[in-house]
Amino acid sequence: MISARPDPLSHHLLSMAYNNAWANHRLLGACAQLSQAEFEAIRCSFFPSIKATLNHNLCVDWFYIDALERAQQDLSPHPDCYSFFAVDEPFDSCVDLQQEQLKVDRRLIAFCAAQDDAQLERIVTIARTGQAQQDSRTRLLAHLFQHQIHHRGQVHAMLAGSAVPPPQLDEFFCAGEADERAAEFAALGWTEERVWA
Repeated sequence: MISARPDPLSHHLLSMAYNNAWANHRLLGACAQLSQAEFEAIRCSFFPSIKATLNHNLCVDWFYIDALERAQQDLSPHPDCYSFFAVDEPFDSCVDLQQEQLKVDRRLIAFCAAQDDAQLERIVTIARTGQAQQDSRTRLLAHLFQHQIHHRGQVHAMLAGSAVPPPQLDEFFCAGEADERAAEFAALGWTEERVWA
């Protein structure tokens, strides 16, 4: 008989953070194979290029993960939260962007690993212009994961019009497919036990 986890929601969100980082690893690994011209090429999507879309995802991660970390440490909201968007495209090369995305993905995993279900309903405040935004950690994390999925899908579609085939992203961590992701987990320094413990 399998025992239930004591904090199923916080564990689910932690597994989402791992899956988010894994999907970013897969997608940016494919994008890193593009020439610089293909990376910057104007394409049909909400943002006009793969470069612009990936940079946007990163800036939004910086914005929300900073707010979550500040709340976790009982710090005041960032006094200038929009500073994370001061530069629309902070990284010109996919390799540099990929390295920074990995750093912020690790921060998100660390944040989620520090939560239990009771903490998830604590309020996070973001000092937006006009009126502060206040949401629970659960809602902000759900928004952040949805945002990443949305824009990764756009990059995936744009890759289909390039010389690099888009990688499979439409899956979670199915138990029977562990061997198919073993090399990627090793590259990320993970094990199945670490993700699911």
